[in-house]
Amino acid sequence: MSQEKISKNFLELVGIMDRLRAECPWDKKQTIQSLRSNTIEELYELVDAIIEEDWKGIKEELGDLLLHILFYTKIASEKNEFILEEVIEGISKKLIHRHPHIYGNVKADTEEQVKLNWEQLKLKEGNGEKTLLSGVPNSLPAMVKALRIQEKVKQVGFEWENKEQVWDKVNEEIGELQHEIAQNDQEKMEDELGDVLFSLVNYARFLKIDPETALEKTNKKFKHRFELMEAYAKDNGLDLAKLSLDEKEAIWQNMKLKGL
Repeated sequence: MSQEKISKNFLELVGIMDRLRAECPWDKKQTIQSLRSNTIEELYELVDAIIEEDWKGIKEELGDLLLHILFYTKIASEKNEFILEEVIEGISKKLIHRHPHIYGNVKADTEEQVKLNWEQLKLKEGNGEKTLLSGVPNSLPAMVKALRIQEKVKQVGFEWENKEQVWDKVNEEIGELQHEIAQNDQEKMEDELGDVLFSLVNYARFLKIDPETALEKTNKKFKHRFELMEAYAKDNGLDLAKLSLDEKEAIWQNMKLKGL
């Protein structure tokens, strides 16, 4: 698609947003707060499409997110906070500033060098009060937040040397959890379980596995297999809830053997 066509389509979408905001009863009532939960929902729908590598779905969900970006910008312009041109100009300037190896004379031949430059430049921006971890949103899901924290502190060398050391740490944390379980201290058990999960996220990072994606795949697999168990029980006149654990496990393993 030509730049001219892209520009025409984008401006048409901006015009649609303007008209909806002016004429549609629902769109006219929306605020940044009322849109927030819808935006989160749209983002998760995009994530689902990405996990499934559903390119048609990805295209659709990206369109929905783009609409939300325009919606927030429209509301901001009505309040004289900022306009669309400032949003576009801002991200363009940021990208140029944080890619001095492309737009300047800084040398960065590896992904790690690029990430290090990026984090160092972020710290220098604003009023100088930023910390390395201040850019990690508080509202991130805990597992994603753990991963982002670990990725950021790595940029200043706070990092294990190899995955074997990380696995040793996992085992150490499991041992501490088992100790607190034996003591039956609920608060300390919670603390130690958190440490185990944090260490496992770190180990996943060393394996170059996104733990959020890995867990979601397991969630989907479990859900699918359990629904097959329910269907099997129904087809065979069985009450799944009344079956013994061994009987349930036998059905589960049968589904697993079939590759379902």
